[in-house]
Amino acid sequence: MTARPHGGKLINRVVSGRRRELLLKEANELTQIKLSQDWVTDLVNIARGVFSPLEGFMIQEELLSVLYDMRLPSDLPWTIPIVLDVDPGEIAGVKEGDDVALVSEDGLILGLLHVEEIYGFDKKEYAEKVFKTRDANHPGVARTYAMKELLIGGKIDLLNDPPNKFYRYTLYPAETRVLFKEKGWRTIVGFQTRNAPHLGHEYIQKTALAFVDGLFINPLIGKKKKGDFKDEVILAAYDALIKHYYPKDSVVLAILRTWMRYAGPREAIFHAIIRKNFGCTHFIVGRDHAGVGNYYGPYEAQEIFSEFPDLGITPLFFREFFYCKKCGGIVNERVCPHTGEYRIVFSGTKIRQILLRGEKPPEYMMRPEVADVILKWDKPFVE
Repeated sequence: MTARPHGGKLINRVVSGRRRELLLKEANELTQIKLSQDWVTDLVNIARGVFSPLEGFMIQEELLSVLYDMRLPSDLPWTIPIVLDVDPGEIAGVKEGDDVALVSEDGLILGLLHVEEIYGFDKKEYAEKVFKTRDANHPGVARTYAMKELLIGGKIDLLNDPPNKFYRYTLYPAETRVLFKEKGWRTIVGFQTRNAPHLGHEYIQKTALAFVDGLFINPLIGKKKKGDFKDEVILAAYDALIKHYYPKDSVVLAILRTWMRYAGPREAIFHAIIRKNFGCTHFIVGRDHAGVGNYYGPYEAQEIFSEFPDLGITPLFFREFFYCKKCGGIVNERVCPHTGEYRIVFSGTKIRQILLRGEKPPEYMMRPEVADVILKWDKPFVE
């Protein structure tokens, strides 16, 4: 039985038919707010139930509740603010109770926002609560400091889907829930990734898969930092891995279109809630989940789950996997007694360096079929 949506109901704010035509006509006459690509994905994720139970961008009461209590005002767990920032000039003349049109950077009308509240916020306090630091070297903090002066909150309606070059890999919660049911999966484990797979990832996934009916590999597609694998490379690499190394019908691969906040522990909870909405009953949390630099402890993103006994999805915690020359295989510290001299750690940096030289990583680090796919790209990394 797939997990119930967060809050008990899958949100659907997608408008169709005659009402859509009328609202599109109305939108042409309204004040327009241009959304950057990241905020476009937030809009779609709200409308399509990925961010259930949210029905729009947060009003002040919701934001403060999330910042200080890591819960919505209803007491439902929620750890990451979903807000829309605006300049005063952008919304001159707009007041609470009005509607505004939400448009893409190239002018496509995507939806409407029913304005409930326009309010200011303290960027330093926001950064401190979400990222546990005010250091502008943290990418999430830097983004927060670059936000516009005001926030605008209220329910949304989606009128047009933005272009999506990854539509072949796109499934929303209403679709994954049907698919899991058709496959007869009662227990499903979700795996979050922003990397092409090495053997450490594969062993985590397969260990989890040994205890459940199906594996939902859900790579995050969207803005990443320099040096991360490109989206196309991640998907092609996973296609190769699943084709050659997974039993038929044991895996569903579909994307999550959003952006990395690099919020460590809070983002781990957020990622678990999203996978619960997709229908997962379990969620894999590895070492330094959603971390960056040295801002969070290596297992802090696992420890935070003890604060949320009512989350409604079971976290599966994994220590780091490595290759042990003495054991002759891939293990972790729970099962391998040998010291560091025997251990070869899966260093993402080291794997990238090998690939950048145009070489294949050793087979105890990465499957040759996966390496071949990556090496077909002239520039496999974000520059």
